[in-house]
Amino acid sequence: MTGLPEGLPMRVPATGLPTRVRIHEVGARDGLQNEKAVVPTEVKAEFVHRLADAGLTTVEATSFVHPEWVPQLADAEALFPLLHDVRAELPVLVPNARGLDRALALGVRRIAVFGSATETFARRNLNRTVDESLAMFEPVVARARQDEVHVRGYLSMCFGDPWEGAVPVGQVVGVAKALLDLGCDELSLGDTIGVATPGHVLALLTALNEAGVPTSAVGVHFHDTYGQALANTLAALQHGVTTVDASAGGLGGCPYAKSATGNLATEDLVWMLHGLGIETGVDLGRLTATSVWMAERLGRPSPSRTVRALSHKES
Repeated sequence: MTGLPEGLPMRVPATGLPTRVRIHEVGARDGLQNEKAVVPTEVKAEFVHRLADAGLTTVEATSFVHPEWVPQLADAEALFPLLHDVRAELPVLVPNARGLDRALALGVRRIAVFGSATETFARRNLNRTVDESLAMFEPVVARARQDEVHVRGYLSMCFGDPWEGAVPVGQVVGVAKALLDLGCDELSLGDTIGVATPGHVLALLTALNEAGVPTSAVGVHFHDTYGQALANTLAALQHGVTTVDASAGGLGGCPYAKSATGNLATEDLVWMLHGLGIETGVDLGRLTATSVWMAERLGRPSPSRTVRALSHKES
């Protein structure tokens, strides 16, 4: 087990920050889909239960993509019924109408579509242009909205692309608005290869506001490739963002972008937020124990600095 040092992190609030942040936990989907080995369905189910029991209110559970695309998540139909008693929202990723059909048949009430701000990544990830991708999403979002299912729109490569380099802010804003115009309830801005810096984050959020996109509809999804994920998150919080994606233990990356490393670790995020006096509802000790448990099953230590610090202290 793990334990927090008494009184730490010391809570020292900063001005101009939200009082509460909703963490959109992606470890069970975005994290495990990048594992070389297939994690047993029962282990995935326990992972989701443990994450919810640690206080996370949104736990992205799986993905209803074709098994050949992401074999690590080929057990979506077997997994989701095992989560019927989880006390958290359980969004799932759906790529197309067929994926939506599979998800709705199991009673899914929150879905996500996964778009790209750049043409190269759209072709590599979805085998379509950006416009063709949006056209594919249109009936998916429309049907989900008809069934009163919440829709999240992921937008990848918002800050840089490994093939195209710098991505113009206006280009990102255009695709973001298109996703909202389709009917997405919220956006998640992805720094897929971890190249964003705080000024860039603020510039994009400001440009979105100027284009009519409210900050309340935006979440952020940072990778820590260059060690900037927490700094970028703080910049987003200063702008008013209250939804932050993170992955327990820092699991994940992107199978279609080889330079992408792990997601922002949920424990590292919670340590910072709690130190700032921002409520999350998360029990950091229980969350850390969950990531240690999962790391043991994956056969390697967690890359999260907070997990390592707390588990080392306890040992």
